Amino acid sequence: MTEDLNWAVGGEAGDGIDSTGKIFAQALSRAGRHVFTSKDFASRIRGGYTAYKVRTSVDRVESVVDRLDILIALTERTVEENMDELHDDSIIIFDGERSMMSDFEAPGEMFGLDVPLKRLAEDAGGAIMRNIVALGAACEVSEFPIENLDESLEKRFGNKGESIVANNKEAARLGQEYVQEEYDLSTPYELETTDNDYVLLNGDEAIGMGAIAAGCRFYAGYPITPATDVMTYLKGRIERFGGNVVQAEDELSAINMALGAARAGARSMTATSGPGIDLMAETFGLIATSETPLVIADVMRSGPSTGMPTKQEQGDLNMALYGGHGEIPRFVLAPSSVSECFWKTVEAFNLAEQYQTPVYVLSDLAMAVTEQTFPPEVFDMDDVEIDRGKVVDEDSIEEWQDESGHFKPHAITDDGVSPRAFPGTEEGAHMSTGLEHDELGRRTESTDMRIEQVDKRNRKVETAREQEDLSPREFGNEDSDNLVVSWGSNEGALREAIDLLEEDDVDIRVLSVPYLFPRPDLTEEFERAEDVVVVECNATGQFADVLEHDTLQRVQRVNKYNGVRFKADELAGELKEALGIVDEAEVQA
Repeated sequence: MTEDLNWAVGGEAGDGIDSTGKIFAQALSRAGRHVFTSKDFASRIRGGYTAYKVRTSVDRVESVVDRLDILIALTERTVEENMDELHDDSIIIFDGERSMMSDFEAPGEMFGLDVPLKRLAEDAGGAIMRNIVALGAACEVSEFPIENLDESLEKRFGNKGESIVANNKEAARLGQEYVQEEYDLSTPYELETTDNDYVLLNGDEAIGMGAIAAGCRFYAGYPITPATDVMTYLKGRIERFGGNVVQAEDELSAINMALGAARAGARSMTATSGPGIDLMAETFGLIATSETPLVIADVMRSGPSTGMPTKQEQGDLNMALYGGHGEIPRFVLAPSSVSECFWKTVEAFNLAEQYQTPVYVLSDLAMAVTEQTFPPEVFDMDDVEIDRGKVVDEDSIEEWQDESGHFKPHAITDDGVSPRAFPGTEEGAHMSTGLEHDELGRRTESTDMRIEQVDKRNRKVETAREQEDLSPREFGNEDSDNLVVSWGSNEGALREAIDLLEEDDVDIRVLSVPYLFPRPDLTEEFERAEDVVVVECNATGQFADVLEHDTLQRVQRVNKYNGVRFKADELAGELKEALGIVDEAEVQA
């Protein structure tokens, strides 16, 4: 029995690849197995190669690896695209009755399983169920109880009627029975089930769930890959808590609607990706100058321009840190896992209101589309705390009025945070503007007031540095001289890379940094280390540049920018190379 199994289904966009993969991932999760998924898909509705991969184990899995054990290939290109990951024990399930697969032969020592997917699906009620037939065949070769697949089919098709559910169950069994009857198989794969209970969700869903838990009551957005699923998740859910979702005509409208809702006192957010962030930049400055709390999720993808909308990259860091004209105080949080997408979104809403400033939640495509299992207690709602910041009411507003009884929404304070009065607060009427203003919110060109207001807004960041715990997460060997620093979705691959490196007697210490601005000072950590390597998915090493500026020390860089996330085994090799560690086998060669 293998410790983990790597399964995939691949074909053309429009072949139902995504729904097939989700059905199988859900079945594995419901069977008490850990799941970690990845997607490879083209930015088109039909045509172009697409694949859905699932890594599963009874133990926690946090990364993809360069190995594929079972492949459902709806096209011959699917096999070609995955040749680097297939191995001698791999099983390829295909339909030899399809013209495009009629001449297919499994390469090398791999085992080809020719199953008439379309014909069996028609026997069950319709050719549209051919992928479900393939899932039944996959259950047989992996010794996975098909009853667990039944539960997933019921969840997927239950709203379409009992007959549709029954037909799909029949299709799966026809696939299973065909393999039983036509092949005498002995495979190393056996998917053990457990009684464990897991939640399966992706990063976009976790951001949406975190927003609801944090008390978000208004979301405005415009569909853009890979951020759309945040809006999709919220629609139909946030309304149960008195909230609203608005699909705006573009990103400019979305952020301005969100700003308006925030000014009205609602916890509000928007989500977009690279091109959308560019469009939102002007309003971003208005949010900061008017001292309005707002959460903006930037789910990064390959850029610039339209770039590769369905491919991975962490290229928006500089935009998040410095984007916008003038000098704008802000917070930039970068969750490093699907579960942290939930918690960092909750934290973002608190920081936005505590410091009355915009907060970026910097996610990326890899987390957005990755579905991962977690124990339910990871999302314990009793642990969610809501802090609305320095809000005043009619009992406390007098302290923040001038001698004429006018409320000062931009009062100069030691910590940089002014009082906030929601609309309707007695004696709290005030104005606010994107023009430089005085304490009352009225426009001013006073040089002295300009300095006071700029300094006040910037003090928010200094206050946060003093009051908030911005510490990085540390794992690996704390005594190692090899320091690896990363941010965002690379953490899971790094955690598994540590285990692979330990097998080669290589130890590393890892710092994963979720707070990118304000961020921790890593100067002492760098001075302790002999070698420092920064890992990120962009071409220029944007975070490495930032850290070199902070610490005045040079670092090694492991950058990936081909549109594909890091894999654990790949990353282990890259780190050895960066650290100048040569394998004994290479020396002997």
